[in-house]
Amino acid sequence: MQSQPILRLRQVVKKFGNFTALHGVDLEIEEGEFFTIVGPSGSGKSTMIRLLVGMDELSEGEIWLRDKRIDQTPANLRPTCMVFQSLALFPHMSVGQNIEFPLKLRGAAPADRKARALELLDLLRLPQSYYQKRISECSGGEKQRVALARALAFDPEILFFDEPLSALDYRLRKTLEKELKSLHARTGKTFVYITHSLEEAMVMSDRIAIMREGRFEQISVADEIYGRPVSRFVAEFMGEVNLFDVEGTASDGLHGKGIEIHVNGDTRDFGISLEKGVTGTLMVRPEYVRFLTSSATADFIVRGILRAEYALGSRIQYEVETSAGQTLTVEKLREDRFCGNEGSAVILGFDAENVHLIRGT
Repeated sequence: MQSQPILRLRQVVKKFGNFTALHGVDLEIEEGEFFTIVGPSGSGKSTMIRLLVGMDELSEGEIWLRDKRIDQTPANLRPTCMVFQSLALFPHMSVGQNIEFPLKLRGAAPADRKARALELLDLLRLPQSYYQKRISECSGGEKQRVALARALAFDPEILFFDEPLSALDYRLRKTLEKELKSLHARTGKTFVYITHSLEEAMVMSDRIAIMREGRFEQISVADEIYGRPVSRFVAEFMGEVNLFDVEGTASDGLHGKGIEIHVNGDTRDFGISLEKGVTGTLMVRPEYVRFLTSSATADFIVRGILRAEYALGSRIQYEVETSAGQTLTVEKLREDRFCGNEGSAVILGFDAENVHLIRGT
């Protein structure tokens, strides 16, 4: 028997005057899950998190924590905690005092507070000597860990995160992404994370929800969203992608401008067929596109001109302008670098097993 979700949203609506920020949203989050909400600015993700922690009130709908409705429960009475982008630490207090603060509010004895603070320092992999250190003396990464320790001191059932890593430099952010994922595994807590960074979402999450204009466009595991997006918006939002407008033919095959289709067998075998006159979008990620010699074959072939090459560390990215005027992206490992000059004619190929058809767009 499937367990009851820890958090459920039912037809949640949030309006600000005449503007509707959330449109009848439904959502279920499992206990112990690392769930990340991603979306562009204005998509509604920050509004969503404010409703979940009780900072704003619903216009319509319900929020349930297990079998208890909590949308009318004040934020300070909910068994949840928020880690803000600003961290909201007290600069005049020591690390230990910051961590102990929620325990002090609850009336815990000083010895118990200190014992818990030292335990959390260990959990967050900070030396116990930091107990007396001033917050103003801590680095950005150390402050992040202290904020997490203070949140865990509440012993919340759910931890909410509002873009807590966005202000950090790239290298520290990458380190803390892994540490957050590890912390989630060690604590077993339910994490609900808001970010605009796809890399963060894909590294840490059990499931990802893509938001667009106050609705969830797709909710699934990272591989599914990356490889089988439900819409053109999700395909483009989830990183570099090549998209071709296609139309169904009389034989349930495909036709697209600037792309030659030589699928060995029926396109229906690969789930990429459309009825005659029906349009769709054919998607292939840059890592699945290859440069072909004049005698090589592929299920799909595109001809064009090499326009640019970009070094991306271990990878090389190429831009190709097709005969139809479209710009395509090809990505190769550095050791598989393509030896070609900018302005030279090239042939690109990719296979049916690596494409995904988005219908109705």
